[in-house]
Amino acid sequence: MEKLLYVTANPKGLEKSKGLQIGEAFLEAFQQESSDVEIKKMDLFTLDFAQMDADLVSARGKLAGYGYTLDQLTETERVKILKMHALADEFVTYDYYVFVSPMWNLNSPAVLKAFLDNLFVSGKTFAHTPNGPKGLLSNKKAIHIQTRGGQYTGTPLQEMESGDRYLKIALRFLGIEVMDTVIAEGFDLYPQKVPEIIEKAKDNVRLAAKELAKGIAVQV
Repeated sequence: MEKLLYVTANPKGLEKSKGLQIGEAFLEAFQQESSDVEIKKMDLFTLDFAQMDADLVSARGKLAGYGYTLDQLTETERVKILKMHALADEFVTYDYYVFVSPMWNLNSPAVLKAFLDNLFVSGKTFAHTPNGPKGLLSNKKAIHIQTRGGQYTGTPLQEMESGDRYLKIALRFLGIEVMDTVIAEGFDLYPQKVPEIIEKAKDNVRLAAKELAKGIAVQV
């Protein structure tokens, strides 16, 4: 059975978050098209995962560059690096990924970057080769659903957006095929149009869900 990981990075909850409501529309449409795909939801604001602190940076350096074994790490380093590897191990078991996040201060919530840091594990998700790093997560697909208060697409502000851009760079580095992002924007600029913006985004995510499901059907 194929598996989809639905990753959210919004602390507001479904009732208050426009992005999460749009994301649910994606899931509903996807499940209608591919009811046999297993779906797991992962809320990054409630997930317990390793942070890139001094212990984790030290552990990674010792294992990667200095020839240490796990037994030679400090207890704290070992616990944290094993937690990182466990998350990466789980991540690679999925075939499809959906990320739902708002744009905060030109980027994504910091918790999403912290989560992605756990996925860069040499030998698991990418490999060093004579021609440079190579992603190991080929034959997997991802899509990002992003909400923005301002209007960035097609404006001079477009180049300032770095959350969606970084997420796509990171996933492609790992070898994942990334679909076009579904963007819902202008909520703060056009408060009277919020319902209209949400409905348009829901229409777009339903189309994206069908596109992803169609790819699954072809593979089967």
